[in-house]
Amino acid sequence: MSHRIATAFILAALTVPIGGCDIGAAPLAPQARYRVDPERNRAWSLSPEGVFLLELSKPGKIAVSLPEWVWVREPYGCLPDLAVGPRGEAVITSNVLPMLWRIDPDTLAVSVHRLVLDADGDKDVGLSALVYSREHGAFFAASYSHGSLWRIDPQLVTGQKVPLSASIPEACELAVRQRSLQPKTGKPAGLCLRTRRDGWTIDFSPDGRSAHVGAAPCTDRPS
Repeated sequence: MSHRIATAFILAALTVPIGGCDIGAAPLAPQARYRVDPERNRAWSLSPEGVFLLELSKPGKIAVSLPEWVWVREPYGCLPDLAVGPRGEAVITSNVLPMLWRIDPDTLAVSVHRLVLDADGDKDVGLSALVYSREHGAFFAASYSHGSLWRIDPQLVTGQKVPLSASIPEACELAVRQRSLQPKTGKPAGLCLRTRRDGWTIDFSPDGRSAHVGAAPCTDRPS
């Protein structure tokens, strides 16, 4: 079965209510997150009810409990985010604290990771948007309250603050911009970011250590 067909079946079978988060679309906070893992014919969903795994080859869905998962509801922030990592692991954020929950793709065992941040040590940096970039070999996360962007290593140990030309508060979702839709600049692939109200582009400097925030929204979505 092709990845495209498998993905269609997975999404059709998901029964947890999904709130769309099309970057650049209407300013609505997501009520749930879903991420498709076509390589394993499965999908993950995250909602206020918790985390669920749906596998194409098996009926029903599997609930995965996150120990000590801490987050706040609207109007104080967007729902925490979920991303699929390079090995098929699901990684879930807290929108209150710089903590991540990793679900092993094979055993579904959950591990908790408190990030060591290189800045803003005096703040509770919650993460409301998360995406993995294969080109950068890292996760990127955004803070709803502080408008900051963080680069996180795949081992989920450290968070490096990325200097931005302007802060972007109320971040709700991140996506990696597609190369085919970008001019050939020689720079690392940029990001799309959606807030409650607007869509923004994030373009990295050639060395990838800082980034420029642009007001033009883009339509790439997390995967």
